[in-house]
Amino acid sequence: MPAWIEYFAVAVCAVTAVLAAEGKRMDLFGVLVLALVTSVGGGTLRDLCLGVRPVFWVEQPPVVWTALIAAAVTFVIVRFVHLPGRLLAVADAFGLALFGIVGTEKALAHGAPGLVAVLLGIVTGVAGGILRDVLRREIPWVFQAEVELYATALFAGALVFVLLREWLPPSESHRYIGMAVILAIRFAAMRWKLRLPSFQTRR
Repeated sequence: MPAWIEYFAVAVCAVTAVLAAEGKRMDLFGVLVLALVTSVGGGTLRDLCLGVRPVFWVEQPPVVWTALIAAAVTFVIVRFVHLPGRLLAVADAFGLALFGIVGTEKALAHGAPGLVAVLLGIVTGVAGGILRDVLRREIPWVFQAEVELYATALFAGALVFVLLREWLPPSESHRYIGMAVILAIRFAAMRWKLRLPSFQTRR
């Protein structure tokens, strides 16, 4: 996995945290904490499940700096420029795709079976966002029925990536195909309001 993908994923997730903090009356310190938790939360949980020590951001301090710098720059920009509300969903979709495949590939590299790797990819992609939303006192996106095909898109893309790795000769393109599948499903769901059935009882 090229290092730039993980750093780009960290930066994108930091940006989503800043955008999500709008209206929550957080100061700069609070926003930076939120960005850091969002950026490294999923990967930390993944590494703990895999028994990787130290976790990735402890071993790679530039990851922390990437998250903090991206968050600080976004914090300054949004004070002077109004960004479209849809930007949060778009940025979050990219973070989902990047971190989802990063997590799946790292799990495979540490000997996890295919299904376990897919599940750890989902954990990597959504856990940071869950922590972000809990800290800002919101129901996490992944649990909201009105958020279109969130973890489902990640599951599909990670599964495609694993199947390509198992059935075809090794290729760098596999990870990018997996990311493209996640983004395509997520954006299509956002465009046409595609959702899974909501839980309802007969009562």
